Amino acid sequence: MAKAINEKLTRREREIMNALFALGNRASAEDIRERLTNPPGDSSVRVMLARLEKKGLLKHQQDGLRYIYSATISPATAKRTALQQYLQTFFGGSLRQMMTSLVAEAPWTDDELDALTAEIDRVRKERKKQP
Repeated sequence: MAKAINEKLTRREREIMNALFALGNRASAEDIRERLTNPPGDSSVRVMLARLEKKGLLKHQQDGLRYIYSATISPATAKRTALQQYLQTFFGGSLRQMMTSLVAEAPWTDDELDALTAEIDRVRKERKKQP
């Protein structure tokens, strides 16, 4: 796996990775560029893709005259890494602070809060079963 997975990605690099996963983890530079917010020029996207390849997060295959990119990490790994970065940036690494903020500030319905409570209870029961 890529050694660079723990490196911080820029906002645009994260956006590129998200676009790639949304495109089924197989896309050309043009396809990726079309999914970006306020897309930069074509050459800028290609530079960022090359940077992500150098970091070990992307690879490419040649398809005629164009490159087709795919991630070298799973969406689950990318999600976990992005969440860790978010947690560190906005909550100083405190999962409790983040969860408290999410519960307190989101417009939850009673059914959604009940589902969260049920999930917390399920995790507690699972932990009690473990030695």
